[in-house]
Amino acid sequence: MRITAMGNWRPQPGTAVRFDPTARCRAAAVATPAQAAPVTFLAQNHVRGAAVARAAGRTHRGYLGSGTEIDGDLDTAALGRALTLFVRRHEVLRTWFECHDAEVTAHLLDPADIEFAGHVDRELATADDVHPYLIDRFDRETPSDAFPGFAFGAISRPGGFAIFLACDHALSDGASQALALDEIAQIYDELTRTDEHDHPATNTAAPTAGGYFAYAAAEAESTAAHLAGSPQTRAWQDIFRRHDLQMPRFPLDLGLGPGETAQVTGVEVSLLDRPGIVAFDAACRAAGGRFVDGIYAAIAIADRELAGNDDYYGMTVFNTRAALDGYATAQGWFCTFAPVEFSVTGASTFAELIPAAHAARRRARDLATVPVAAALAAIAAAGATPDEIITAPNLLSYIDFRWFPGTSREAFRRGALFTGEGRTANASAWINRDHDELYLGSQIPGTPFAKSVARRYYDHLREIVTDIARAGDRRIGGPAAGPRPGPAAATTLRRGA
Repeated sequence: MRITAMGNWRPQPGTAVRFDPTARCRAAAVATPAQAAPVTFLAQNHVRGAAVARAAGRTHRGYLGSGTEIDGDLDTAALGRALTLFVRRHEVLRTWFECHDAEVTAHLLDPADIEFAGHVDRELATADDVHPYLIDRFDRETPSDAFPGFAFGAISRPGGFAIFLACDHALSDGASQALALDEIAQIYDELTRTDEHDHPATNTAAPTAGGYFAYAAAEAESTAAHLAGSPQTRAWQDIFRRHDLQMPRFPLDLGLGPGETAQVTGVEVSLLDRPGIVAFDAACRAAGGRFVDGIYAAIAIADRELAGNDDYYGMTVFNTRAALDGYATAQGWFCTFAPVEFSVTGASTFAELIPAAHAARRRARDLATVPVAAALAAIAAAGATPDEIITAPNLLSYIDFRWFPGTSREAFRRGALFTGEGRTANASAWINRDHDELYLGSQIPGTPFAKSVARRYYDHLREIVTDIARAGDRRIGGPAAGPRPGPAAATTLRRGA
C-alpha cells in the first residue's frame, strides 16, 4: 500500500463497471428514519462544511480513495456480492447524513436492506481516459448527504481488473482506505473459489466490526468528562498559550496571505531505503527512543536549521482504533489529534534530542485522549478566537504499513491510497513506512513560490535522516546552516510520474 497522488494510480484501460445500490436498497435508504444517537464531532464538522461548499457551488473534494489490482477475469456478480457483504459489516458505510440549519443527523440502514449490483458503465479506451472518469465519479457520488456516500467500481480487462473505492471523509479515513479493498478482495476471493452455500459465513454480515454509533456515544461521554475539566485539557491550554493561541503552521513562509489558499499539488520524497531504515532505527534505539521519535527529532532539526525555531511545535494524527476493542479493522473516521512540543535548545546532536522527542510523543499520546470537540473548547476557553480555532493546522501523520493485516496479500501490496485534491494553505506531511521504504507525501499550495519552499525543506529533511542513517548521529546546525547542495529528492507529483 502506498499513499500517493490520485493521478499516480494509473490502471490500464478497459471496461468500466460500476456497482450501485439496487432499487430496493435505494428505497430503503430514503425511507430510513433519523437516528437519535449522536454523530461524531469530525463527521458533523465535515458534513456542515460540505453543505456550505455545495450551497456556494463548489465541487466536493472531501473524500479519500484507494485502488488496487486483482488477477483473473472479473466476476461481476461475485464482486457485487462482496461489496454487499463488506458494507453490511461496517455500520458507518450503511449511514448517510442530513444537515438542516447546521444540525446534522444520521440515517442508518438495516444490514438486510444492503444490496449492490454491478453493470457496465462505459469503455475506457486509453490510460488517459481513466483519471478523468474517476474524478467525475468521485466528485459526484461521494457526498454523504445521500446513500451510499461512496463510489465503487472496477476496470476490467482479460486476465485481470482494477478495483477502486472513494468515500466521503465523514465515512472514512486513511486507515479505513488501507483496509477496505483488501477486505473486499478477500471476500471476493472466497466467493469465487467456492460455492457460497458451502460457506455460511459469506452469506451473513458477520464478522461485524466495531460500530460507528457506539464509538460516537463513547466520544460524547468522553467529551463531557473533559469539558468538566481534566489535566489533559489544561495541558492543551498551556501548550496553546505558549504558542500565542495559534495552530501549528509550516515552519517556512509559503507565500500566502492570511486566509488565502491555493490549489493543491503533491510532493513525494523518498527518505530511506530498507538498509537506511534499519540504520536509522538503530540510531533511534541507541539514543533511547523509537523510530517515530527519530522522525520528530529530524523534523525539529530541519525546523531549527531552516527556520531558526528553538522549539518544535506540531500537530500529529492518532489512529484511535488501537485503543478500542473490536475496532482494529473498522471503517470510519476514527482519528484524533494532539500537539507535540519540545525544545531543541540544550541538544547539540540528534542523539541528544531523542529523549525530548520521546517524552513529547508520550505526552501527545496522553493528550490525544481528549476528543477534538473538548480540545477546541479548551483552546477557546484559553482565549483563542473563532478564526484561530477553525484554522486547519499543519499536520504530521506517521503510518507503519507493516502492521496492517493485509501486508502479505497482493491486493494490499499493490494498493494505492489517495485523497481528493482541493485547496490548502498548509504543507502537511504524511510520513509512511513499509518493509522497503520510508517516504513522505505532502499536499502543498501549488504556487511556484510554495513549491520552491517546500522542495527546499523536504530535501533538507531527507539529508538529515540519511546523515543519521549513515553516521548513527548528526550534529544540529544553526539557523544559517541551510541544506547543502545535492540532488533534488522532492518531485512534484504529476500524472504518469
